[in-house]
Amino acid sequence: MNKFTLLKSRAVLLPLDHVDTDQIIPARFLKVTDKTGLGEKLFSDWRYLPDGSPKPDFVLNKPESRGAAILVAGDNFGCGSSREHAPWALTGFGFRAIISTSFADIFRNNALKNGLLPVVVSPDYYHSLLRRLENEPQSELEIDLGTQTLKVAGEPVAYFPIDDFSKTCLLNGVDELGYLLGLEEQISAYEKSQMAV
Repeated sequence: MNKFTLLKSRAVLLPLDHVDTDQIIPARFLKVTDKTGLGEKLFSDWRYLPDGSPKPDFVLNKPESRGAAILVAGDNFGCGSSREHAPWALTGFGFRAIISTSFADIFRNNALKNGLLPVVVSPDYYHSLLRRLENEPQSELEIDLGTQTLKVAGEPVAYFPIDDFSKTCLLNGVDELGYLLGLEEQISAYEKSQMAV
């Protein structure tokens, strides 16, 4: 997993509320246990025509969306069934962060465990940001995980919450297992001390 410290990027706008995990990655693509290629299946039912060709009017297919690493989504993003494939598809497409007013709990946890940062902002800030990005789509956003801030030139700074453990893992580019492996010396010392008792 790549370290997440400071992200500067343009954003893709998908301001639809209650986007569920089956819309993010349809169930027919869940048979895989590998992340490879899932970015191509992201929002598949919205993104492609029945013949498999891209829908030119869908936001991810527009040239200005290429290279953007931030998705601005609607409220309650990632609701529905639990599937780790949803953050896999989002990161496979190239997203590193999602901004919303709220996330479904299971999706949020799956995202954090897979290097995808869910950024929660207030509804007022969200609507101000949407207006700004609709008028100036090339605006660059800056997400600083260390200070837990979201910045856009000309807008007030927004602070977002994240638990300490998830923050530590993202800053160091490790998942839960990687974090535990980093404590191998302390674990071994503890086990030795217990054997001596």
